[in-house]
Formats: sequence, C-alpha cells, structure tokens
Amino acid sequence: MKLSNNCSFLISDDHSIVRQGISMLIHELFLNPKIYMSGNFKDTLKIINETKIDLLILDINFPDGNSINIIKDIKNIQADIKILIFTAYDEDIYALRYLNSGATGYLNKASSEEEMKQALTNMILSGKHMTQNVKDRILDSYMFQSPINPIEQLSNRELEVARIMIKGFGNLEISDLLNIKKTTVSTFKKRIYEKLEVDNLADLIELFRLYNNTNE
Repeated sequence: MKLSNNCSFLISDDHSIVRQGISMLIHELFLNPKIYMSGNFKDTLKIINETKIDLLILDINFPDGNSINIIKDIKNIQADIKILIFTAYDEDIYALRYLNSGATGYLNKASSEEEMKQALTNMILSGKHMTQNVKDRILDSYMFQSPINPIEQLSNRELEVARIMIKGFGNLEISDLLNIKKTTVSTFKKRIYEKLEVDNLADLIELFRLYNNTNE
C-alpha cells in the first residue's frame, strides 16, 4: 500500500542509473511524488534554492567535491529539509560525521531494495533512519567519549587529505586538488601521521585497508 502524500524528493547522485533506480522505488512507495534529480552540487543547490524539498537523497562524493561541505549550505536554505546520505562509503567511518553535520539518515549502497524502501519510508514518516550498527556507534561514542576506529580521530579535512594521499598523490597535486597551500598540506600530513601513530605512507595505507575501504 502506497503512502498517500505529495512529498517532494531530490535525488543528488552523479550516476544516472542510481538516480533512476531510486526514482522507481519512490514511485512504488508514494502517491504523487514530485521527484527532482541532480548530478552535481551546483544543480543540487539551485534546485533547493528554487523548490521546497521534503527529502534529499545525497551521495557523498561528487566530481565537484565532498558533500559534507555543502550540508550546512543546504540547511541554511531549507532548515527543515530531511537528508538521507546514500553512499558506498563505509558507515563505520562516515555515518557519524554526516549525522553530526546535519544529515538525519545514512544508508550504504550495498543495502537491499527492501532496506532502501524502509529508509525512504522512515525518513518521510519520522525524519530519520539509521542502521542498528550506527545506533550502537552513537551509543558507544556517547558512553566512552573516544573513537573505536582510529581513523575517526581525523577531522573531515584531514580525512579528505588522507584519502588522496593513499591514492598516491603528492603534496603539489593535493594542493591543487583542494586549492590549499603546499605548507598546509604538509601540516595536515603531519597531523594525520601523529593522530594515527604512523610515520610513513605504507603504514597509512595498511591502516586504511584494515579500517576503511579505500577502493571507493
């Protein structure tokens, strides 16, 4: 039985097949949904500026940047918008970061169709959706006030730099990619090594291999 409403959805993902697949699920679940789509941040912000959106389904990584940096902008435009992060990125590393930044739901793209339907339904009815794993991590974070995963110690910018480092990019390339000074890159690298207690790139790669999927 379909939910009776006229909710508006924005599917923001740089892969057309993902946008089309989510759109089909929305049509299965809801009556008369209004569905908008975007493949980059510029179009996402344009739509949100022009149209009232009930639920934004947002990927993490786009050619024009990382979506954690625009959630604040999105919320400034529409404070009550619901945001479901739908991504291939490991929830153990990224879920709490995005929830703390203003998203209210997180789901991995490896989830089943039924899990996706449940997430869409939960987001519309209650405004939030989390797996039991994420709920447990929130509880652990609250109770122990320390990360279980060492990578969680990194700031969002440090994590971004680390992910580029393990892909083999040097300081100059990182500087150009992130539009920051080479000296700033060096500072980030020093902090990353200190926080993770490693002193070379090989050890950093191994740490990410153990705690995070780096082939995303």
